Amino acid sequence: MTAATASADRFDRRLLAPMMLGSILNPVNSSIIAVALVPIGVAFGAPASQTAWLVSALYLATSIGQPLVGSLVDTFGPRRLYLMSTALTGIAGVVGLLAPSLAVLIVARVILGFGTCGAYPASMYLIRSEAERTGIRSPAGVLTALSVATQTIAVIGPTLGGLLIGLGGWRTTFAVNIPLSIACLVLGWVFLPRTTTLQAERPEHPRIDVVGILLFATTLVLLLVFLLHLSLTGGWLLLAAVVVGAGFAAYELRSRAPFIDLRLLAGNVPLMVTYARALVAYTVSYSFIYGFTQWLEDGRGLSAASAGLILLPAFGTGLIVSSLTGRRPQVRGKLIVGAVAQVLGSTLVLLVRGAAPIWYLVLIAVVLGVPQGLNSLAIQNTLYHQADPAHIAASSGLLRTFAYLGAILAAAAGGVFFHAGADSAGLHGLAVFMLIAAVLFFAITVTDRSLRRVDRLARGA
Repeated sequence: MTAATASADRFDRRLLAPMMLGSILNPVNSSIIAVALVPIGVAFGAPASQTAWLVSALYLATSIGQPLVGSLVDTFGPRRLYLMSTALTGIAGVVGLLAPSLAVLIVARVILGFGTCGAYPASMYLIRSEAERTGIRSPAGVLTALSVATQTIAVIGPTLGGLLIGLGGWRTTFAVNIPLSIACLVLGWVFLPRTTTLQAERPEHPRIDVVGILLFATTLVLLLVFLLHLSLTGGWLLLAAVVVGAGFAAYELRSRAPFIDLRLLAGNVPLMVTYARALVAYTVSYSFIYGFTQWLEDGRGLSAASAGLILLPAFGTGLIVSSLTGRRPQVRGKLIVGAVAQVLGSTLVLLVRGAAPIWYLVLIAVVLGVPQGLNSLAIQNTLYHQADPAHIAASSGLLRTFAYLGAILAAAAGGVFFHAGADSAGLHGLAVFMLIAAVLFFAITVTDRSLRRVDRLARGA
């Protein structure tokens, strides 16, 4: 099947199944581990400081892999990268299922990180390619479907994880990747086009910026390890990250075929603001998903399954909000409402007490489900209109990198505030951190005039 075989004026709906299923692989593995950390620690006799690497390993791999695979998608097209990455996800599922030690389990999470980072940039590439083919300027419905699939699954992940652990133990949270991978491979092989409209515009003999990739990866590893292990003695990691990052910038500015075109990014300030907005939005989101979940189990004394069910209303709210607002292409109003909901939700977390009633915990999940349904969708749509079409996959991958930088910041904050255990005092400290990030998100949204231009573009004005 090729794009040419589809209707000339309609998005090829056969692409939706592989796009959506592939795109959920990363968020489901990012969030499902939240309720598995405690039973994994018990199984291997490992403290929280060691099981935390199950979270950070995936984020390290994903933060590096997203823009890398996105760049490769821009260069070689989406089909090959989609199939290779989803196959790698299945391999990671097998490794995790059979892992004899925590170290092997961490390796499985690294493989998962690289394996799950291909489908999203490939999907954004396909959406842009179909828009070029059909002349649809703002495929809001398709972008909404992708956002619903990727972001609401991040919230249902802990619920799914709790149910799977109840049925077959923590290894089922890895084994679930095996059937998902097989389904992606079948759907991708059958429905993804071998050539696309955008591929016809690529050079015949593309170059891969190997040096730029290595410098970028080294910078991110140093920065993320520093964030994950905040201490005065770790300051040399931050210094090293700055030095290598400066070398990366200098090299990319001189490169004829840069891995990340910094000149293009520097000239696109609204896109840089969008990346910053994603960073703070996901900092709040993942602080809630990880921090609140740990407190529900350790501080409130709930089981993994019960903690997952407490978060289920957040999924339902996010799904309803995305479904009701998704086909409206305007983004500014969604971002403002999402920002207010994050401020309110963070405040409610700050007021939690150790014996808080279940209805209050559910209320928190509902309130913070609103930005789950609004922010990601609006940020994704904003990027779609701000990014250079020729680099849409790399730009989308870089968006995920900033999102996972937010997740790393959330994990680092959790490590600081929960160093003595996930008690109520630690949760209150984390809530203050969430509130600061939420207020910052609100500030950079209401002052961003470029969002009005995005709204005009989305309306076709």
